[in-house]
Amino acid sequence: MIELKTLEEIRIYSDPYRIQILNAFNKFGRPATVKEIADTMGQVPAKVHYHVKKLESIGLLTLVDTKLINGITAKYYKAYEGSVKIKKSEIDETVHQVFHSETTKLLSNLYDENKKRFLQANQQKEPDGRITNTELQLTREEFDQLNQLILDFCKAHERKDRAPDQEIYELFFTITKIPHDMLPGQNK
Repeated sequence: MIELKTLEEIRIYSDPYRIQILNAFNKFGRPATVKEIADTMGQVPAKVHYHVKKLESIGLLTLVDTKLINGITAKYYKAYEGSVKIKKSEIDETVHQVFHSETTKLLSNLYDENKKRFLQANQQKEPDGRITNTELQLTREEFDQLNQLILDFCKAHERKDRAPDQEIYELFFTITKIPHDMLPGQNK
């Protein structure tokens, strides 16, 4: 798990364009060059390169290989495959409000991007999407087990060479503990 501890790290990660770049790397299915990602996104490689370097600085992209191709060194990057945690305890109280704003922006961007893809996919001729919203009663251990179960299941099904009968599904999963005072019927 990568822990983002500083305001600058949060800002790097919360940029919507950088989230699109990370998604492009993840969907590529193998380490890719900045040029490959830029071509996929319909963008200029120099612009993508700037943002790749920022993502690399916080560990969300890693340089995994270089190859000399026609006298030019091609650098292959791989996206981080684990979880990202925002560690509030490391933030100085004086920047807490800005930190909160950047965290909110990050979460809004993640939700908006996934909502947009969900809505687009479900406007197709034969849509096949699901939304589940339920309240669970879990111990902390069960909470951790559920997260690990989902991560393990995703890892086992991230194969880039799919069988002819397999389709590609996108999973956007959130889970949060609800404070007692936010439960229905409780005083706020």
